[in-house]
Amino acid sequence: QLQLVESGGGLVQSGGSLRLTCTASSGTLDTYAIGWFRQAPGKEREAVVCINNNGRLTNYGDSVRDRFFISRDNAKNTVYLQMNSLKSEVTAVYYCAARSDGWITIATMLPPDEYDYWGQGTQVTVSS
Repeated sequence: QLQLVESGGGLVQSGGSLRLTCTASSGTLDTYAIGWFRQAPGKEREAVVCINNNGRLTNYGDSVRDRFFISRDNAKNTVYLQMNSLKSEVTAVYYCAARSDGWITIATMLPPDEYDYWGQGTQVTVSS
């Protein structure tokens, strides 16, 4: 059973940066595609970005393109989400999720039900 743990969230001022990490406390990530999602109060869970199992393919949501960057180091069993130029509207709980099918598509952002395992989430708050 894969168990995911997110870290790196916190409070940051508008324009600042944060780096989130997703690791596996149980199991290894190297065969899984990983997605980052966020959910703000009263809103649906939104796909932010995803990466395939070998890290060669990524797909970004339009709202974060050129500001957020996903990468992975399978040797360290870790996926990173670098978030730059943060704005207050990105305040949410951020979740990483793993997909047993290690592929993703750039045609669309895969929805939450395409992912098999979820972390507990980490809060990101951007003050204006």
